[in-house]
Amino acid sequence: MQITMLGSFEVRTDDGGLADVPGARLRALVIALALEAGRMVPKGTLVDWIWGSQPPADASNALQRLVSRLRKALPAGSIEGHPEGYRLAVPPDAVDAVRFERLVARGRFGDALALWRGAAMQDVGPLESAAFDAAVTRLEGLRLTALEDRFDAEIKLGHGASLITELTDLVVAHPLRESLVGSLMRALAAAGRENEAVLVFQRTREALAEALGVDPSPDLSALHVALLRGSIGRRQSNLRAELTSYVGKDADQTSVLRLIARHRLTTLTGPGGTGKTRLATEAGRALLDTTPDGVWLVELAAIGADGDVAQATLAALGRRDALLGEAPNADAADRVVATLRDREALLILDNCEHVIEAAAAFAYRLLGECRRLRILATSREPLGITGEALWQVEPLDVRSDAVQLLRDRAGAVRKDLGTDPHTRATMERVCRALDGMPLAIELAAARLRTMSLDQLADRLDDRFRLLTGGSRTALPRHRTLRAVVDWSWELLSDAERTVLRRLSVFSGGASLEAAEKVCAGDALELLTALTEKSLVVTDGGGAPRYRMLGTIKEYADRRLAEAWESDLTRRAHLDYFTSLAETAEPHLRRAEQLEWLARLEAEHDNIGAAMRGALAAGEAGGAMRLAANAGWYWWLGGHKAEGNELILAAATLAGEADDEDRAVVLALVTLFVTAGHGDQFRAEDWIRKAHELARRVRGGHPALRFVFAMERMLRGPAELPTAFDPLLTDDDPWVRALARLQTGKTRVMLGDGSRETDAQLETALAEFRALGERWGISFALTEVANRVATRGEFDRACELYEQAVAVVVETGLIEDVVSMRSRQAQLYWLKGDREASASALAEAQRYAERVAWPSALAELALVKVDLARWGGDLEEARRQLALATVLLGEDAEEGNVVATVQDLLGYLAPSAEEARAHRVTALRAASEAGIAPQIAGVLVGIADLALRREQFERAARLLAASDAVRGLSVHGHPDVDRIAEACRRHLGSGFTEVAVSDWRELAEVTLAS
Repeated sequence: MQITMLGSFEVRTDDGGLADVPGARLRALVIALALEAGRMVPKGTLVDWIWGSQPPADASNALQRLVSRLRKALPAGSIEGHPEGYRLAVPPDAVDAVRFERLVARGRFGDALALWRGAAMQDVGPLESAAFDAAVTRLEGLRLTALEDRFDAEIKLGHGASLITELTDLVVAHPLRESLVGSLMRALAAAGRENEAVLVFQRTREALAEALGVDPSPDLSALHVALLRGSIGRRQSNLRAELTSYVGKDADQTSVLRLIARHRLTTLTGPGGTGKTRLATEAGRALLDTTPDGVWLVELAAIGADGDVAQATLAALGRRDALLGEAPNADAADRVVATLRDREALLILDNCEHVIEAAAAFAYRLLGECRRLRILATSREPLGITGEALWQVEPLDVRSDAVQLLRDRAGAVRKDLGTDPHTRATMERVCRALDGMPLAIELAAARLRTMSLDQLADRLDDRFRLLTGGSRTALPRHRTLRAVVDWSWELLSDAERTVLRRLSVFSGGASLEAAEKVCAGDALELLTALTEKSLVVTDGGGAPRYRMLGTIKEYADRRLAEAWESDLTRRAHLDYFTSLAETAEPHLRRAEQLEWLARLEAEHDNIGAAMRGALAAGEAGGAMRLAANAGWYWWLGGHKAEGNELILAAATLAGEADDEDRAVVLALVTLFVTAGHGDQFRAEDWIRKAHELARRVRGGHPALRFVFAMERMLRGPAELPTAFDPLLTDDDPWVRALARLQTGKTRVMLGDGSRETDAQLETALAEFRALGERWGISFALTEVANRVATRGEFDRACELYEQAVAVVVETGLIEDVVSMRSRQAQLYWLKGDREASASALAEAQRYAERVAWPSALAELALVKVDLARWGGDLEEARRQLALATVLLGEDAEEGNVVATVQDLLGYLAPSAEEARAHRVTALRAASEAGIAPQIAGVLVGIADLALRREQFERAARLLAASDAVRGLSVHGHPDVDRIAEACRRHLGSGFTEVAVSDWRELAEVTLAS
């Protein structure tokens, strides 16, 4: 619902219709509540507002009847009753008067005034209410205040002449309002009508004396004196009035004005098209009233590289202006000095980059001989004078100011741009592709004359051909995007051009060392020069990284292709980052892994770009070598989804490659493929291929040693317990620790409940801690935690998971945080701490929003299934299970995943017969997978089916069989406890005497019946 009262009174409902609110008192009631939207208004206040000093005898009942009528007129639920009053349930911004006051308070006078459509509350009707009249008076007063602020701003910008008619009408209506009178006097003076301004003052002085018996205020009197002295009036400046609004640089302008106030030379630097000239002229315009001898713009772009800067300045100052003194027989520079020597002026030297030496020398002389002069320069590089203050003009924020600029400029060529989320997102996409560069955005907006916004966004991959529709009155280098960058390119030396075009091969920036290897030449000096010329940007507080805006990068990439250097540079880039990954790889399995992870993370985009470049070029050898050395980083650094894609692409790329590199890549494929809900049997082909290659090479990469263990596991169940034994005496302590951990994990999978299995896991944890290797520590912590949780030690299990989370957060492995916090949420629930469970689940969700690894997201969904089911919310459980199934994708067809999903469906099935079908499938899949804890879990589910059928003894026997398969008795599990309690109630002492039967036969009998 929207309520308007700044003009005609309207109540518009959400569907666009108008609510009929008849009568002055009913409308007054709406307004009284709307002005306090969202807050309770006391009944007494409402009575005073509606009836004033003459309330009815039974005011409370009269008000209640009026509210009842209003409830019928407004949408249901709009009016809330309270013991002390009533509340209108709408947000404050749904009321134009409230929104107006908020905008005024924030100084957004233009937006505030745009809400007015006439006199406030003009058609409410006659009311004998002082409160109502006071509200109207207050709103009208605020409107005048906003108008006065707008007038002052417009007059400062040189738009006073256009305001004279409006100001004259307002002064006639409010002859004693001195601030309006002052605005009219300044507007008249700005238009050269000083005599009329003096007459306005005289009439106001007479009106004040007659009406109030007072003289004009000191401020108005001082303005009158200044008019008589001729110190205000037509400004001394050659700044032209702008044809478009100024968007997005208000904060920059404030900062630049501070610099101008503190320094005599300020230079605005930045790449072409960022709006340096407009920022300079807007800053100059803001200083017109406080710069006695004027603000003068010297446009240097048109004079050529050999042009005379002093002569251009003389032309800008203009001989016709009284500011120019005469200096006969002097050269241009001497005449400028003679003109400005005793003047307090601001000189804007615009576009100095192509005459940088001459401009610097000229500015240096002027500042030395004209002590009251200030200079504001714009250039793509600093003038390089001692005492120069610099301000880097950055592109616009692509999410706010850039979108506002695009909408503003596009509105001039088409009127159908919506405000829906899709339009907003597309505009952001356009602005992001154009780096938030104002000139590029304006060129793009011009293209919207002949294409839709979506068409524009889809074609920006060829931005230099597309953005060619600049203003005919603009400088030639501002009429196309290509010309903007060409201008900067032509000013570079050959060496600078070489480094710039080769730098385009980097993604995410380049370190100095990388640039030296890939770009060649004296990279430091050349990169410094390119940074000074605003073509390269530096990031980072310590060792800087060098990068280019997207537009410059695309341009440089085209120049690289024109120079026939693309392949050469790409290979140098690939070699460098392969070497870096190769150096870092062994350190990732030691205590120093954080340092090396940070180094690789800084180059993540470059490593990915190098890999994709090698894949696109079909270079199997290069792709395989980089994948072999970067694979563990992708896994460990929280880039599993991307790493999975790139590793698989390398593994399937045909061509010559080193056998050891290929074997390592195939081994890493098994790591990614079997992660999460996969198993080694799914990766059987990969393992066998890796094993065949590993037998032929002598490489010592740890991944190859584990290939032999994985291959032994494929031979059959008899090999499983000892598959990792040969690695327990390996020379590499990391290999020994991981082998011990895998041995313990395998024994758990086989249903070994012995303390020896616990010891294997605990010892592996101690060994990883001794190494300081965080991934191994976290892996071991979770295995130990799950083991102790099975025994019912939930406090310890939660603490171990807390330690595991702390460790992986250090490495950036956020996918693992999702699954760890999810499991921890389960454990907290099991120990009865619902608040901690909800907190852990919420954190898992926050991390999940940052990852793309389906296994982690599926793990979270599956945990939500259990928590919802245990809490009795079966609909939510079904919804989360459906989501998990989608996330699992191909994994959903794996035996252990089928067992998990079907087991859960069995619990959620509405009937015993439907549950039985799911239990049959779950048992078959779990039996094929052969994982003891999962088989044990499925047996609990079959016990639940027996319980549904009231087969209590059989349910109890299934629970006992589940413990036997697992090798441990489960403690504190909701399903187990629920089934056991039901059996105990019905069997009494017989419950403890149940014998353990063959689980297969028992399960089959139960499912067959």
